[in-house]
Amino acid sequence: MEKLSFRLPVFEGPLDALLYLISKNKLDIYDVSISELLSQYLEYLSAMNEMNLDITSDFLEMASRLVQIKSAMLLPKPEIGETQRDEFIATLIGYKTCKAMAHELTLLSGGIDSFIRVPQQIKHDEGYNCSHEKYELYKAYLLFGKRIKSSQPPTKEEFRGVVGRSIVSVAARIVHIIRQLIKGGHRSFNSMFDDSTGRSEAVATFLAVLELVKSKKIFIDDDECNTVRIKKRKNG
Repeated sequence: MEKLSFRLPVFEGPLDALLYLISKNKLDIYDVSISELLSQYLEYLSAMNEMNLDITSDFLEMASRLVQIKSAMLLPKPEIGETQRDEFIATLIGYKTCKAMAHELTLLSGGIDSFIRVPQQIKHDEGYNCSHEKYELYKAYLLFGKRIKSSQPPTKEEFRGVVGRSIVSVAARIVHIIRQLIKGGHRSFNSMFDDSTGRSEAVATFLAVLELVKSKKIFIDDDECNTVRIKKRKNG
């Protein structure tokens, strides 16, 4: 590539500068050498710095992007860098196409940068004039029903066996224990859990016994057979 002449116009952005470099050196935009383009671009930035021109962050970001692509193409898996290079070239081509279209629109408008159209009065039509097959309507109806169902809270049946278990009250088990002791006077510790229908009820029963002992409503002792017995206090 020929040596750069730094009498360059001030570009709107880094893509403008890159398109200029590609055009100046008569490169094929579809097969650009990233290494050579990066070298020219860095020289351009260096010239801007020497001329005390403001180098904005987007110009520096483009330089880092070119360095990243070049570095990736030198790695053991160059296909990653080639993919990044293809994406970069696609960005350049898209920008060049937009600039060309903007130029053509400027020519068609006689050099006017903007075109203003008076708002048009649009007649509002509430009728639905489209036609659909029966299967499409049926499928749309099913999808609509699923969306309505998904927006509603889950039913109790859907949570059955997960969080639908009955809650056992410790207070209720305290009352139950007191009634049993009033009838029999005392009971063995193990027998207190005979009527428990599940783990929750057994835990509630155990907590109820502890609460009654703490409040001195009942007391626990060992009989001669080393069996723990629960008795109701006479003044309880």
